[in-house]
Amino acid sequence: MLEVKVPELAESVTEGTVAEWLKQPGDYVEKGDDIVELETDKVNVEISAEESGVLKETKAEEGDTVKVGDTIAVIDTDASEGSGSEAPSETTEEKPEPKEEKKEAEQKEAPKEASGSSDESESDERVIASPAARKYAREKGIDLHAVSSRDPLGRVRKEDIDAHQAGGGKGSAEKKESSSKESDENPLKPVKREKMSRRRQTIAKRLVEAQQTAAMLTTFNEVDMTNLLALRKRWKDRFQENNDVKLGFMSFFTKAVIGALKQYPYVNAEIDGDEVVLKDFYDIGVAVSTDDGLVVPVVRDADRLGFAGIEKEIGSLATKAQNKKLKLDDLQGGTFTITNGGVFGSLWSTPILNSPQVGILGMHKTQMRPVAIDNERFENRPMMYIALSYDHRIIDGKDAVGFLVKVKELIEDPEQLLLEG
Repeated sequence: MLEVKVPELAESVTEGTVAEWLKQPGDYVEKGDDIVELETDKVNVEISAEESGVLKETKAEEGDTVKVGDTIAVIDTDASEGSGSEAPSETTEEKPEPKEEKKEAEQKEAPKEASGSSDESESDERVIASPAARKYAREKGIDLHAVSSRDPLGRVRKEDIDAHQAGGGKGSAEKKESSSKESDENPLKPVKREKMSRRRQTIAKRLVEAQQTAAMLTTFNEVDMTNLLALRKRWKDRFQENNDVKLGFMSFFTKAVIGALKQYPYVNAEIDGDEVVLKDFYDIGVAVSTDDGLVVPVVRDADRLGFAGIEKEIGSLATKAQNKKLKLDDLQGGTFTITNGGVFGSLWSTPILNSPQVGILGMHKTQMRPVAIDNERFENRPMMYIALSYDHRIIDGKDAVGFLVKVKELIEDPEQLLLEG
């Protein structure tokens, strides 16, 4: 028998959630086949079989939290292909009770029947629990009705039984309190409750931490996109023919940010205790929206890439994010972040820092607005508001404003980006 354990995931990741079992008990798995997908704080990780054999048993259900080193499955390495269907698992089928155990269970139920509480015996079947959890409750002598479930669907798991036992019946009181809470809801005003995913919980936690630990401030400016749009229109077809990638805004803004970071190095730093760590490299994070929440993959050494290289790398990372194929290395170590709410129509926002970084640039929707050319003339120009949120602990207002003005200048005169590299 081979135990499948949760491997070391990353330096700061110690646990994950079982997102999906890719193989079921009784399935034959080849060495290297993916068995289960874990959702961690940052990315999804697939665990593969180290040896061939039949998946004998799974020890965790989808939605369960597992820690590094936990055994989550057992593979029978001596079993051959085709023999798996004859090996039932506790997680999929409940084994018949021995006669003596069944007799004891009937004796325990006898007082209830004598008291005329037939409704309770009928409701036994209504308790949602896996066969493994039911067996575990019987071994502990615990009534499943008294166990409070943390599952949104009310399914009782082994960890709920452990929590109930540790609390000395506290689960029953919690269940009553939960029922009372539900009864307070107006049936004419229906609601739907969803459990937050691990990633969404992590995003929420870190955004709150960023606001609580940093002296965050935001400064704004606006950019005239006329010259950039004209340059892009002239070159986009030839650029795509030569590089097999579209010429978008992100490569220009990434180059402009790098130029501004070189002039204002404290925006490319981080705080470590009572020290400021100034970084002489430019790993630029680009925020990508996915169905599971916002992720920020990193374009490594962006200052060494050309426009085509930046566009290809951003496109590749965005595709990985949408397909849940990002690796932990893709998300770690960024020095500055760019987020583009304009793709969703946002005209104005105050982005939140991506800790431990001390600066983030927010791009917004390009919109035609009247602009004063001189004292007598107005023209309609394509304008974009840009925002810089920064940590005031190490970045003064003067440098923050100067940084944003530099980005504005480089975007409004994009030929500078070509000349300055």
